[in-house]
Order: sequence, then structure tokens, then C-alpha cells
Amino acid sequence: MNWPSPSTDVSAPSAPMRASAAFMFKHPAHAIALGFGSGLSPKAPGTVGSLWGWASWLLIQHSLSLPMQAALVGAAILLGWWACTVTARNLGVSDPGAIVWDEIVAMWLIFFILAPTSFAGQLVAFVLFRFFDAVKPGPVAWADGLFKGFGWRGGWGIVFDDLVAAFCTLFVIALWRSLEWLM
Repeated sequence: MNWPSPSTDVSAPSAPMRASAAFMFKHPAHAIALGFGSGLSPKAPGTVGSLWGWASWLLIQHSLSLPMQAALVGAAILLGWWACTVTARNLGVSDPGAIVWDEIVAMWLIFFILAPTSFAGQLVAFVLFRFFDAVKPGPVAWADGLFKGFGWRGGWGIVFDDLVAAFCTLFVIALWRSLEWLM
């Protein structure tokens, strides 16, 4: 099979496409970037992708050692950068809503850093992350506008703003925990 590779051309293809199951199966990068189908949700694909990230983390945390979890998160960020770059270019949209790997890997990063935590702690992290990802206050809006377009820069932009949303989530949780400790 002759798979297209990411181009150094940073212009959009002539006609934007809509993500579909058929599109997802045309290239392994598409399957990854579309969260193995979770990004194809007709409503709230980012939330569905985040839920997929949470559910998959429940398996990961019990199946891998801490060093392996760290390696997985790091590799998933790099793999996601590639997959998001290829998929956005092939869809002809610089940051399509169907690309949810960025949400998935951000959830993994949050849960890795918070581990161990209860279901309630994970739920709070999920809600905070969805807030930061959807509303994009302050640093998340800055990150969202920093790397736009197609090519490797645009692919990194898709991932980067969700990593910033993850760190904002972790910051709020750390602040809450420190205030709780003081009381």
C-alpha cells in the first residue's frame, strides 16, 4: 500500500474532506488521530475522545509499570504529532474537530501525573480538562493560536494546546490540594 506522507507544503489541499470510517481506514495515521473512531462522534467528538482516553487509561494503569506508562505517554505525544499532521493535511482542515488523539494523550498525561487517584479525582480532572479544552481561557487560547496551518507546525499545534490544557488542569488540582493541605 502506498500511503501519503506529510508534505512540506503548508497550504491546504483544494477541497476539505469530512472524516468518515472509510477515511479512517485509509491510513494508520488517520485511525490514530481520529482516536480509533471516537473522533467520528457526530456530537462532542472532543468529549468522546477524552472519555476514550480515560477508559483506555484504566486499562493502561493496571497493565504497565510506571516507567512504561511514562514511555507510552511520551511516545503517544510524538506519534500523535505525526498522525495529526498527516490527518489534518489529508482532510484539508488545519485543526479538524474529528482529530481527538490530542485529547486522548492529554488525558493520559493528566492521569499519569495524578496517579494514584480515586474515581472522584479522575472525574474532577476530566471535567477540568474539558473546561480548559473547550473554553480555552488564557494560556490555552495562546497555545491554540501559536501553531496554525498545515505541515509539522500545524500538527504540533493540534497537540500543543491540549497539552497546555492538561497542565492547566494539573495546576488547578495542585492549587486545590495545596489549599486543602493548609486547612
